[in-house]
Amino acid sequence: MSTNETKQYFDLHTIGIGYLNRVREVTPKEGEPFLSITIAALRGSVDNAQYTHFECRVSGKQAQEIVRQLMPAVEGNLKVLIGFTLSDLFAESFTFKNGDKAGETGISLKARLLRIAWAKVDGQPFYTAQEDAA
Repeated sequence: MSTNETKQYFDLHTIGIGYLNRVREVTPKEGEPFLSITIAALRGSVDNAQYTHFECRVSGKQAQEIVRQLMPAVEGNLKVLIGFTLSDLFAESFTFKNGDKAGETGISLKARLLRIAWAKVDGQPFYTAQEDAA
């Protein structure tokens, strides 16, 4: 085996727009703390939009910086809309513990937030990514 071989990966990316929610630092019992968010992604007709929720670990360095800047707006219940790129999407089952669905099985969609292309707070531009200079 040669020492200059690089690992190869299969990429699965999801690109969309959605509302940023539940920004939090997670400290697991084992491993390093990480930044976590929920995105309520928009899909379907503009006249009757539906939401798909993603629980995301914020992985990209740029995304971490922007999410931390947006945290006060999210905590202040302002509407934070972002253009995003997710990777490594997978589903995980769980059991509802409270409410009408207590005891029922649900599905949580999980991913890694790689990049934020742009962000608006209450409809006002907050951030736009600079394209790489060629």
